[in-house]
Amino acid sequence: MGHIITIANQKGGVAKTTTAINLSAALGKMGKRVLIADLDPQGNSTTGYGIRATEKKELPLTTYDVIMGLCRPGESVIQTKFENVWLMPATQELAESEIRLLKFEQQKTLQLRKALMQIKDDYDIIIIDALPSLGVLALNTLVACDSLIIPMQCEPYSLEGVAELFATIKRVKKSTNKNLTIMGIVFTMTDKRLMINRDVMKTIRREFPVDIPFNTEIPRNVKIAEAPSHGEPIIYYAPDSKGAEAYVRLSKEVLKRINK
Repeated sequence: MGHIITIANQKGGVAKTTTAINLSAALGKMGKRVLIADLDPQGNSTTGYGIRATEKKELPLTTYDVIMGLCRPGESVIQTKFENVWLMPATQELAESEIRLLKFEQQKTLQLRKALMQIKDDYDIIIIDALPSLGVLALNTLVACDSLIIPMQCEPYSLEGVAELFATIKRVKKSTNKNLTIMGIVFTMTDKRLMINRDVMKTIRREFPVDIPFNTEIPRNVKIAEAPSHGEPIIYYAPDSKGAEAYVRLSKEVLKRINK
């Protein structure tokens, strides 16, 4: 049975989507069958994989249709041009689900989980790119997953955001997903020349269990920033870059943690 990972942080600009795209591509390159489910109405994971359709006629079935129960989950999945990676795309239409999910009442946070359970066995790993929020749609991504990866930029406000997210995770574990685990925190856009970066990392490593922060840190790297505009993950756009090497290392760590 496949393993479902949500990449989440309610704070924007922490390389959440960048991590979802590049981790899924690296895992696919390693021979794993990977599905990336874009649950962000901005659709950046979709465009990051070179799918630039914005209209319904161009992408007739998306994560909106899946989460609202308007299609079978597999009907929305498209194969990317990258090795072993499939995509469940998103468009801005997904934003409407935040309100429309309320009609499901007690089931409103379970819709994504019910859908992904139908296709979980088709993939080794499903990666969910969650939107930067703690609303109903974001809660669906926490309820649907087996484990959580939290990308974190090394800045003081990020510490507050992680504390809020951990409180939400605790509530989700008590109510709807008792098996949810935190796979780890990954430091992104790091620059160890900056004292604030070093201080935040020290704080996290001091305050959390030793196995929570990943050993791999994702550096601030211009090639990582350029890759989305070319519709390619970093390991294809600039395979020899420091950014590509970091995401390959991270993917190996992720597999070790899944197989513990």
